[in-house]
Amino acid sequence: MTVIGLGFPTVQRPLAGMPTAGPLVDTFGRVATDLRVSLTDRCNLRCTYCMPAEGLDWLPGDELLSSEELARLLRIAVTKLGVTSVRFTGGEPLVVRHLDEVVAATAALRPRPEIAVTTNGLGLGRRAEQLKRAGLDRVNVSLDTVDRARFAAITRRDRLDDVLTGLAAAKAAGLTPVKVNAVLDPVAGRDDAVALLRFCLENGYQLRIIEQMPLDAEHRWRRGEALEADDVLTALRREFTLTPDPTPRGSAPAQLWRVDGRHDATVGIIASVSKAFCAACDRTRLTADGQVRNCLFATTETDLRRLLRSGADDDALEQAWRTAMWAKAAGHGINDPDFVQPDRPMSAIGG
Repeated sequence: MTVIGLGFPTVQRPLAGMPTAGPLVDTFGRVATDLRVSLTDRCNLRCTYCMPAEGLDWLPGDELLSSEELARLLRIAVTKLGVTSVRFTGGEPLVVRHLDEVVAATAALRPRPEIAVTTNGLGLGRRAEQLKRAGLDRVNVSLDTVDRARFAAITRRDRLDDVLTGLAAAKAAGLTPVKVNAVLDPVAGRDDAVALLRFCLENGYQLRIIEQMPLDAEHRWRRGEALEADDVLTALRREFTLTPDPTPRGSAPAQLWRVDGRHDATVGIIASVSKAFCAACDRTRLTADGQVRNCLFATTETDLRRLLRSGADDDALEQAWRTAMWAKAAGHGINDPDFVQPDRPMSAIGG
């Protein structure tokens, strides 16, 4: 296994000494400016690659961060740790009643971060306008197929129309660019990729196709069964002309491709498994129960909720967060022979 295959940073020599101020860095010099905040582990879909049909044992309410606790941690992240973008996730964040308040409190921070939500779109038709007024900048909506029967089979719910309504409402509210996140079915995914791209081009959405990752609750993910980036590109190139987007990728997880020579039409492929991009990772994660995770695939967490509830001051919370990120591994290690899938599934970590 090569260093490139694992997505290791090119800076191999650890930095000397953890900074106690300034940017949120790790020993490889990566700077975390993108905060992913899970607001709940609950979801109103039951996607087959995520959780069982009966759902999961949800986190008890008293273990979740309160609005006040979350607001405090967000303030520390933005004003002390240099976070410039905040994305609220789940589970499904739209099932959280106080989402508007959380967005508004985040929008009031200075310097103001970019604010996004990743959602399954079911409740977006009703809430897009009010979320925009609260300060939300844009949305990513999960949609794996536009085929009604396959949607129902994947999500175990016949709710495709609600997702389509939510997408249209987000665009109308100005939550742009509206991005569509797709995790493809191993069997029908090649056809779904083509149909999804046509759908997004027709409606002015941006498609992002994400390789399926080993984050399912039932641990059924198997290497080689999921579609990889090259499979998807081959399928799309049968119907479209794809050329690499010349815009520098930076820390963005998606490799962009221009479609049919149009500068305003792109499709992104997020190859988390087959072409890992850990070297450019700029993310730090906060779970709904107040745990800092320095990687989506981390096997350890730092408990900020306990510190909050034991009376810790802002400096102690900041340093605990810095220490957690300082310990970030060089890469997620999915392609390592001894890779261990995290105990938490994606729904409990946050996307």
